[in-house]
Amino acid sequence: MAPVMLSLLVAVGGVILLISGALPAIQHRMFIVTGWLPLTFIEASHFAASIIGTLLILLASGLYRRLDAAFWMTRSLLLAGALFSLIKGLDYEEASALLIIAALLQWTRGAFYRRTSFTAEALTPAWIATLAVAVGLSIWIGFFAYKHVDYQNDMWWHFGPHANAARFLRAGLASAVLAVGAAFWRMFRPATAPRPADRPSVTASGDALALAERTDAFLATTGDKLFLTSDTGRAFVMYQVQGHSWIVMGDPVGDRAEWPDLLWQLREMADAEQGRLLLYQLSLDALPLAIDLGFAIVKYGEEARVDLHHFTLDGPDAKPLRYAERRAMREGATFEIVPAGRVPLLMEELKCISDEWLAAKGHGEKAFSVGRFDPAYMATCDCAIVRQEGRIVAFANIWATANRRELSVDLMRHMAEMPYGTMDFLFIRLMQWGREQGYDWFTLGLAPLSGIEARRLSPLWAKAGAFFFRHGESFYGFEGLRAYKDKYAPRWEPRFIAGPRGISMSRAMIDLQKLVGGGPGSAAAKTRRRRVASLPVSVSVLDEVAFAPASVC
Repeated sequence: MAPVMLSLLVAVGGVILLISGALPAIQHRMFIVTGWLPLTFIEASHFAASIIGTLLILLASGLYRRLDAAFWMTRSLLLAGALFSLIKGLDYEEASALLIIAALLQWTRGAFYRRTSFTAEALTPAWIATLAVAVGLSIWIGFFAYKHVDYQNDMWWHFGPHANAARFLRAGLASAVLAVGAAFWRMFRPATAPRPADRPSVTASGDALALAERTDAFLATTGDKLFLTSDTGRAFVMYQVQGHSWIVMGDPVGDRAEWPDLLWQLREMADAEQGRLLLYQLSLDALPLAIDLGFAIVKYGEEARVDLHHFTLDGPDAKPLRYAERRAMREGATFEIVPAGRVPLLMEELKCISDEWLAAKGHGEKAFSVGRFDPAYMATCDCAIVRQEGRIVAFANIWATANRRELSVDLMRHMAEMPYGTMDFLFIRLMQWGREQGYDWFTLGLAPLSGIEARRLSPLWAKAGAFFFRHGESFYGFEGLRAYKDKYAPRWEPRFIAGPRGISMSRAMIDLQKLVGGGPGSAAAKTRRRRVASLPVSVSVLDEVAFAPASVC
């Protein structure tokens, strides 16, 4: 409550000073003051009090944002404003009000803990408008109070105990100039990004990855994320800062006992940087933590997971898969698992396939929630390939947990000319291989907006999601993707997005879209460039591939 209440009180204090500067001084008090102090002091105090009133309205925004710089500046100005109120005309009433506000501000010192730059963040358009209204109101009150005065050019230079109108003109002019200057400062200031966290890392903990139970943990190896790692190194959260949104990818990874503390730490870090935290593609395992954080929960879609112990091509439901497998084999398709150590030998051929696939899709590489074709990344994983007459026509890099709990793929790319059913053939063979290796589950990935029901009393986001799922085929094959994965008889498990309530969620979703798009301006692209730039000059990306540990996935 303190930042909200104090920002309001400080703004009121500023308005009091502005209005006081526009009204005539009480005559008998002015006579007392002029008997004690030189006239120059009185005029300067009147001028300074109006300036302080304008600054207090500006600083109220910084208090609302919990900025420590705003706290220090406001406290000093409140004390100075109280002093000038007494000097300019023994206005002890407004001086007392300012001192009370200063005392309340000092009492709530701990509420103003954010360390970001006040000058870069405080002057929002809304506060500039508020300032303009306050200054305009004080000037209007002054002209109304002195409507009987015959204004002349030399009035600006009138100084004396009874020169109230002249003091009003000078104070009004100064306040207006300061307000216009603040507006231009806001318009022309350079854009700023949140200050980097105290403990960011671009490297995931190997100990935590070894404890991973889901293959999406290996998104940590794509080189476009930051990490918050626990003190033991047995768990981490992967995230990225896009704009003012701190976006977490998936569940925390590693020891589940350390998940709550990591998420709370990251939320506190985001809050200290005036950021908003968004948890993207959460599973049911982490959903209670999002609820504890007080976040709004939105269902994003469903993930298809195939139980490899029960996967079979027998029965009528598997007829499309049997047909695709046999047709691909008749057309010369063969399946092969290439160990990570041999992947660099195939890199040029795989890159040609990837480039052709991207050109056919008409878009560039994505980021954050999926990997990209990068030689350093590709060489860390085993690769499933399909050949026809010796040439590679399709490939997918393999993710596999150390405990053999789950198996999946990340990049899946193919040539335009390939046998019928090649991708089905690749998935079937990979699932059969995974079962032979003792894996429990194969993950086919997400079907966005799948499983969202739109009923009469459903929330608006559910109705919108269901509508796009049914009618958005021209933008994205929502239903087609779900139908394709359904052929493998998977178990569908929900995935969620959790974040702040209200308009902040919409802003975070816009940042998420920019981040996942992977364009040059996305934070993922910048992190990836910094990571490559941090390599020794004598070591190229291909050199890094050559020395990468085999099959970390």
